[in-house]
Amino acid sequence: TNCRHFTISANSLYNISMTNLQETLDLLHQSGVVRPQDLRAQGIAPTSLYQLYRQGKVIRTSRGIYTLAHTSFTEHHSLVEICKRVPHGCICLLSALHFHTLGTQNPFEVWLAIDRKARRPRVAYPPLRVLRFSGAALHEGIEEHQIEGVTVRVYSIAKTVADCFKYRNKIGLDVALEALRACRTERRCTHQELWHYAQINRVTHVMKPYLEAIG
Repeated sequence: TNCRHFTISANSLYNISMTNLQETLDLLHQSGVVRPQDLRAQGIAPTSLYQLYRQGKVIRTSRGIYTLAHTSFTEHHSLVEICKRVPHGCICLLSALHFHTLGTQNPFEVWLAIDRKARRPRVAYPPLRVLRFSGAALHEGIEEHQIEGVTVRVYSIAKTVADCFKYRNKIGLDVALEALRACRTERRCTHQELWHYAQINRVTHVMKPYLEAIG
């Protein structure tokens, strides 16, 4: 009798394990990138993720970040990893310029805006440059893009150009001017949109002569 009871319990544990593995795979297919805490939030034991990793079905792209082994990474994979780790942040400045293919910037760091009062993210990789925004400068102009199954928040073109002028001492006025010329020449945004975000960032006096010159 005791042996029979043990056999049933063992089978039940096996079934639970197989269920967790499938649930983990399903979550990876849906989300693209998964962290152990994402599994806990769904009531799935993180050990299933490590088991799939040992089986070669899942790979670890950086510390605490896992994805399916056959996933094809895009050129924006570093943005995916950062947005998965810091979902409240927003891709900004040089990284946003590169994402929008605006100008010639190709930064080795991911530039991320977070709330002025938020705790600084602890991210070893990819390299991260954190800037602190507040109020409308933080919350307005955010676009959401789906990349590798993950929601990536990026500031719009007009907002990014205005941000470049606001932070011209950090990135260089030449970068801000290149972005402004590109977005106007390629008609990527309107004069009104640029002026709106210039007002939010309080850089109208800086941008006005360049806007008038470019038209």
